[in-house]
Amino acid sequence: MIITDTHTHLYSEAFDDDRSEMINRAIGQGVSRFFIPAIDSEYTEAMLQLEKDFPENIFLMTGLHPTHVKPESWEEELKHVEELLGQRKFYAVGETGIDLYWDKSTLEIQKKAFKRQIQLAKQYSLPIVIHCREAFDAIFEVLEEEKSDDLFGVFHCFTGTLEQAHQALSYNMKLGIGGVATFKNGKIDKFLNEIDLKHIVLETDAPYLAPTPFRGKRNESVYIIKVLEKLADIYNRSVEEIAEITTKNSKDVFGI
Repeated sequence: MIITDTHTHLYSEAFDDDRSEMINRAIGQGVSRFFIPAIDSEYTEAMLQLEKDFPENIFLMTGLHPTHVKPESWEEELKHVEELLGQRKFYAVGETGIDLYWDKSTLEIQKKAFKRQIQLAKQYSLPIVIHCREAFDAIFEVLEEEKSDDLFGVFHCFTGTLEQAHQALSYNMKLGIGGVATFKNGKIDKFLNEIDLKHIVLETDAPYLAPTPFRGKRNESVYIIKVLEKLADIYNRSVEEIAEITTKNSKDVFGI
C-alpha cells in the first residue's frame, strides 16, 4: 500500500531534532511519497538538502507563501522562484494563494503574487498548490480571471462548504484533505462523501493541523493514516482503496 502526503513541511524547524527518524517512521508505515511546499527563499537550501537525503521519496515545489508576501520583498522573492524554475525540475508552484487571517493590509500584493505564480505554473506546465485562509472570495476572483485548460492543481487544506468545494473543482483543482476532516467541528466530514473520490488527495500540512487524537501536538506525515482511516469511514471504502485512489490522484496532478 502506497500512501502519498501531498503537503508536508518536512524541512520545518519543528523536526530539527528527529527529522530522519520521523520520515523513516512514516516510510515504515507505507507513507512513501512526500510533496514539499515552499514558503520563501530562506527555506530553499533546507528543501534541497531534504531531497538529497531522501531522493526516492521527496518531491519539491517552489513558490512564495501568501503570509510571506511583504511589500519590501515580494518581487525579489518571486524572482527567486522564477530563477529556480529555470534551473531544475519542480513538481508544482506553491504554496501560493491568499491569507487574510494574519494580515488583510497586503491583500492587493497577495493577489498580484498569486496571479504571477499561476502564470509561472502555466509557463512550466505545472500545477499550483493553493493556500486559502479566510479568503475564498479573493481566491475565486483570481482563479476566475486566470481560468484556462492549463490551470490545475490542489486546493490545499480545504475547509470550505460544499458549494465552495464544487467551485474549486470547477477550476481543475483537487481538494487536499487533512487533519481537519477528523475534527469534531471540522464540518467537511459532513459532506465530503458528496465529492467523488477522484477529486481528493491526502495531506498532513505537518507540523501543523495534527489529526485527532493528536490534535494540538506536532503533526507528522505518519499521522496521515488517521486521515486515511477517516476517509475510509466517510466513503465506506477500505483503507487500501482510499490509499490507492488518492495516490493515483496525486500522480495525475504532479505527474510522478
